[in-house]
Amino acid sequence: MAASLSSKTFLGSSRTDGFSGFGSRSSDLSKLSFSAVKISVGTRNAKKLQIKAAGSTFGNYFRVTTYGESHGGGVGCVIDGCPPRLPISEADLQVELDRRRPGQSRITTPRKETDTCRILSGVTNGLTTGTPIHIFVPNTDQRGHDYSEMSIAYRPSHADATYDMKYGIRAVEGGGRSSARETIGRVAAGALGKMILKRLAGTEVHAYVSQVYKVVLPEGVVDHETLSMEQIDSNIVRCPDPEYAEKMIAAIDAVRVKGESVGGVVTCVVKNCPPGLGSPVFDKLEAEFAKSLLSLPASKGFEIGSGFAGTFLTGSEHNDPFYIDENGRIRTVTNRSGGIQGGISNGEIISMRVAFKPTATIGKKQNTVTREKEEVELIARGRHDPCVVPRAVPMVEAMVTLVLVDQLMAQHGQCNLFPINSDLQSPIKPRSEASKSTA
Repeated sequence: MAASLSSKTFLGSSRTDGFSGFGSRSSDLSKLSFSAVKISVGTRNAKKLQIKAAGSTFGNYFRVTTYGESHGGGVGCVIDGCPPRLPISEADLQVELDRRRPGQSRITTPRKETDTCRILSGVTNGLTTGTPIHIFVPNTDQRGHDYSEMSIAYRPSHADATYDMKYGIRAVEGGGRSSARETIGRVAAGALGKMILKRLAGTEVHAYVSQVYKVVLPEGVVDHETLSMEQIDSNIVRCPDPEYAEKMIAAIDAVRVKGESVGGVVTCVVKNCPPGLGSPVFDKLEAEFAKSLLSLPASKGFEIGSGFAGTFLTGSEHNDPFYIDENGRIRTVTNRSGGIQGGISNGEIISMRVAFKPTATIGKKQNTVTREKEEVELIARGRHDPCVVPRAVPMVEAMVTLVLVDQLMAQHGQCNLFPINSDLQSPIKPRSEASKSTA
């Protein structure tokens, strides 16, 4: 592995005690009651200690575990629960990975990686087998020496300090698991998920940049009904409106040459989503989207439908009236709910927005502290995006896709296992086929 680990003692932790933060007495362990840590303590010795806090696996039925670090030997994922007999190739996955990879243009990180993927298991003769699928992408352009200062001093607003606070050790080069290279596994899994959604339900997931710094794409400029990947990828900032794309690129260029960074917003829409996805109370569909998208690096905010703007409306202004369309389906005249009501999809376009902060690692001098608690100044080196949102687009699409595939499997397993109530429910199939069946 190219990455090295910094293992200095931090904040008084002990090297001799495996649980130095807790102490060695069983009485100390017995005081812990939070749900992330399950502990059974006897009168003399701890008989069982079970910690479920790894945080690298997403999903319940379509389960994705990512692994690897920015400057290690490589990154990737293991996908468990994929349906068998699905045609898939490395080339299918590479399309999405190429949209995410670094070095695409002058407004992204200059790190040069081809991000070429290899499928190591779970596929035979071009078909999924139903067993775990292992996807691996090697790291080929590591520069560990760029991070020598970061092994001593913490980058402001980065994960350096908090990783030390949690683990007492961290991979210094490239930020380790906090690096956006971790998202390669998410995007690869999302590419497979997109194929499942398209074949099973005709569902499409498209994201685009709707804001960079103070350049905001006006509401309604983009037609979500006709939005396509070709429109989104027609320019380097991934804004489907050419005029505003140029303004966004200029805003990034202006800060890039100064060693600064800016943030922005990615809008994501889901077309042809089957109604009925999501569960009441704790597993509402928008709650699953929020968790998945706020797990992305640099994400800081989430809105769905009218979002915070809905607070300026009255109930009569905000409500979405129902009507029956030409195919006999229940529809809504407006869509301020964002395609979800009561935590369950209603068949309308799902629309959501994710806010991303300015890249934390910048080329300007900043005040910080060292691991030894000394106040210093730091000028960070390394190769970083002046604005993360252009490359965040495929990441957002991937996480939304993973939620939808997981929810489709849950819906089929609970509500579609037996014949549906055709008066109220719709079969899960591509929209064109569903329209034919009702005609």
